[in-house]
Amino acid sequence: MTFSGWILALCLVALKGQSHATQAEEGAGSERNCTIVPPYLPPTAINTTRRLHELRAVMKTHSISAYIIPGTDAHLSEYIAPRDARLAWMSGFTGSSGTAVVTQDKAVLWTDSRYWVQAERQMDCNWELEKDISISSITKWLIKELNEEDQVGFDPFLFSVDTFDAYNNNLAPAKRNLTSIPDNLVDQIWATRPSLPPDNLTRLPDDFIERTWQMKVDLIRAQMMNNPYKPTAVLLSALDETAWLLNMRGNDIPFNPFFYSYTLLTLDEIWLFVHTKRLTEEIKVYLNSSCTLSYCVQLFEYETVREHLKKYLTEPSVRVWVGTEYTNQALYELITPEEKLLQSEYSPVLTTKAMKDETEQKILRAAHIRDAVAVMQLLYQLERTVPEGMETELTAAQLVNEYRSMQKFSRGPSFETISASGPNAALAHYSPSNETARKLTTDEMYLVDSGGQYLDGTTDITRTVHWGSPTDFQKEAFTRVLMGNIEISRTIFPAGTRGVNMEMLGRRALWEVGLNYGHGTGHGVGNYFGVHEWPVGFQSNNIPFQQGMFTSIEPGYYRVNEFGIRIEDVAVIVPAKTMYGNNYLTFDTVSLVPYDRKLIDTSLLSPEQLQWLDTYYLTIRSTMGPELKRQGLTEIYNWMMDNTEPFLKTGSSAAIPSISLLLLLLPIALL
Repeated sequence: MTFSGWILALCLVALKGQSHATQAEEGAGSERNCTIVPPYLPPTAINTTRRLHELRAVMKTHSISAYIIPGTDAHLSEYIAPRDARLAWMSGFTGSSGTAVVTQDKAVLWTDSRYWVQAERQMDCNWELEKDISISSITKWLIKELNEEDQVGFDPFLFSVDTFDAYNNNLAPAKRNLTSIPDNLVDQIWATRPSLPPDNLTRLPDDFIERTWQMKVDLIRAQMMNNPYKPTAVLLSALDETAWLLNMRGNDIPFNPFFYSYTLLTLDEIWLFVHTKRLTEEIKVYLNSSCTLSYCVQLFEYETVREHLKKYLTEPSVRVWVGTEYTNQALYELITPEEKLLQSEYSPVLTTKAMKDETEQKILRAAHIRDAVAVMQLLYQLERTVPEGMETELTAAQLVNEYRSMQKFSRGPSFETISASGPNAALAHYSPSNETARKLTTDEMYLVDSGGQYLDGTTDITRTVHWGSPTDFQKEAFTRVLMGNIEISRTIFPAGTRGVNMEMLGRRALWEVGLNYGHGTGHGVGNYFGVHEWPVGFQSNNIPFQQGMFTSIEPGYYRVNEFGIRIEDVAVIVPAKTMYGNNYLTFDTVSLVPYDRKLIDTSLLSPEQLQWLDTYYLTIRSTMGPELKRQGLTEIYNWMMDNTEPFLKTGSSAAIPSISLLLLLLPIALL
């Protein structure tokens, strides 16, 4: 090679190295790049090489060619304890929706569009990402990758009844066989798996209870006796089922006051499966655990549920009622023959719990009032500190948690706060960290989705704001999202209407201009329970709406790499006054924080929508005004009053809807 050739080669090497360095610098805190050498991994990615090597070694001892790792626990919970975060530990991905499959030469994650960017930020290059969440997509991949008669391992405690059937119905005809392995393989290699929290279980204070646990037992037993199939027992598997039935709470799941438990409720006995060492003597007395009568809770160790269920099923003429949505395959497969099984999508506890009694409604409203104080404090503070460059996504999230902690009965946040600005807000479920937090500025939109746990209720609210000059498109998008929120909130519908049948009202204003959003429109909310409380909401598998249910209403819009908008309120379903019919319902919004006026284009709103908005703001003033004064928050009170000025002022152009305005201008245009 000539001297000039050497110089050229050295320059090319230097340029190549510089391009890699530049890409790494630009990608810091962003997404992985597995196409370059060496691959770029953001600081949020986890090295999984050793973990995969160890798992594959264990798989060989079980003679399985693939192993399925769901992102749930034995109770099929949405939010799980750190000790159940097997998917996150294996892959690095911490999203709440995902499934992984590991073979001897591949590792693949399936998740939905909410988490694609997050997965690219958290996984290393050992993992592939499939942008789908359906079981059919996973089974098609397994059939393609595996040979006939290959074994696919799974933990039956982490599969619902329907999940098992879906996998089996797709794999069995292709001669790929599911192999049940109750001793979880990830647990076998997870040397640092977290232990149970040491906290004792507690009971709800009497002031927050209208129905004692004995009264609730009577309610469920009455449904058993009135059921034409005459079940002799109900098996409760979801964590909120036992907690609701016994008016008890725990601390096993982050952000959710649940505890590991199962309950077998028969017509004359109550069997509670729990870690008994966490029950104080006071709780044992509360549960009447020293006897075996019909209102005595008999205590058994949590791990013995399969053993005792088997024993119960040996008795003649028994029939166990299960809700298949939250019963795992490990328990379901024990209930044989078929004559001993009664199944429905949801257990009678879940459907009964969905309708709050008068005390629950009252205290849940009270929790939202105090919660609104904290959110107003946050928005007021950010208005002052963001222009000075003093806040980041992370400090804002910490700030709202701090304000909530000052409120009466506070028990911490109800989920990890989504505090997102600019492009991060386009990720529907982004939460900031030290590595990813962006500085808040007056040049970008900011979305904060947060909630609190209180002894008297659970809250969830989202507000989107802009501290500078939003673009016309941002204002239009925000207003159309607001229109969707209003249209659902003010609708009147017959009792028993399903949320899925009115869900499109939240999207219609967006659809009209070719916009949409990729998440659900709302979910149930509990009383010091889960922030996502099934089976209430707007999805196809939610139960019909009835009086006393609480649901969120949360349309949104997200422009990738630019901004995100979501407006979320919680509402209770109440009787509606109609001219002729009696059995009609509507929504009463209990989240009481004003929307960002700067982002509302009133010319897009109908007179009815403007009237609803003014009525809502009047409710905020009449409810929050006294509370803010009671807490001595004069500056927040003044901020609230400024931001709840009515839109329909006499002589104001804001009071003229767009069509009327055009009609007024038409004669002028024709002159």
